[in-house]
Amino acid sequence: MKLVKSRRILLFIFIIALALPCPSPAAELASASTAPAGSPLPLEQLLTPSQPNTSMEEEPAVPAGSGASRSSAQRRKKNKGLSLSQLVRKYPETLKTQGPRRKIIALTFDDVPDPRYTPQLLNVLRKYKVKATFFVVGSRAEKHPALVARMIREGHAVGNHSYNHPEFSKVSMNEFRTQIIRTENIIQLLAGYKPKLIRPPYGDISEPQLKWAKSHGYKLVNWNVDSLDWRGLSKAQVKKNILSRAGRGAIILQHGGGGRGSNLQGSLQALPEIISSLRKRGYSFVTVPQMLQVSKSK
Repeated sequence: MKLVKSRRILLFIFIIALALPCPSPAAELASASTAPAGSPLPLEQLLTPSQPNTSMEEEPAVPAGSGASRSSAQRRKKNKGLSLSQLVRKYPETLKTQGPRRKIIALTFDDVPDPRYTPQLLNVLRKYKVKATFFVVGSRAEKHPALVARMIREGHAVGNHSYNHPEFSKVSMNEFRTQIIRTENIIQLLAGYKPKLIRPPYGDISEPQLKWAKSHGYKLVNWNVDSLDWRGLSKAQVKKNILSRAGRGAIILQHGGGGRGSNLQGSLQALPEIISSLRKRGYSFVTVPQMLQVSKSK
């Protein structure tokens, strides 16, 4: 008799359990997201990587061609914006990636000034009597004005590389203008002129921003030879990346500064041999304003 009663009780409990609602996975996630501090995180959050800090002072600058630029291109495509190559074709006099097909080369260096690398770079250029073009980050110029002054004193050209290195396609038009104007005012105090040349961080810019730059007399300068030195490459790798692609009217991208933890020693070590090799091939070195036959100032 007791056995029959026990079975009836178990059957009753089973029927009640079936009748109760089962929480959905979405409800469980919602509950987890509002869990008090100290409670375990759900598996999905544990497996989600944190977003990298892209502050100019924290991370190495990443040239166009990287994942950041590809995502920008994909975003523009989704929003029916023009790709960078389409912008080059549509605005050939404003957006430049190379010079005329003559035996001239323009060495360009981004993300300066940086007290770890820029002085060494300037020493090499002085030794080999090469004039280059430096694209200056405004916030860094404020911290290291003597290095910008040295660039000017030694005959190099300077251009505008924004105030704190944002991805232009992610900022408003007002913020874009502020980035340019704030930096050019800093450069004017140090160099004596407002630069005509702009290099967008990551080489990326939207059409409305490009139209504004054109209407205000700027030239935007990207490149057609990328050293990829920001990756911390060896001397041999940087040298190969440049010498295998450099040709008539080439604009070569290297870096004279980087974020915390970056390593540009391979690029610095490769530079003397790059200069010597290109000279043996009959090339001469010019600044970007000389190559494009434009004024360095607005």
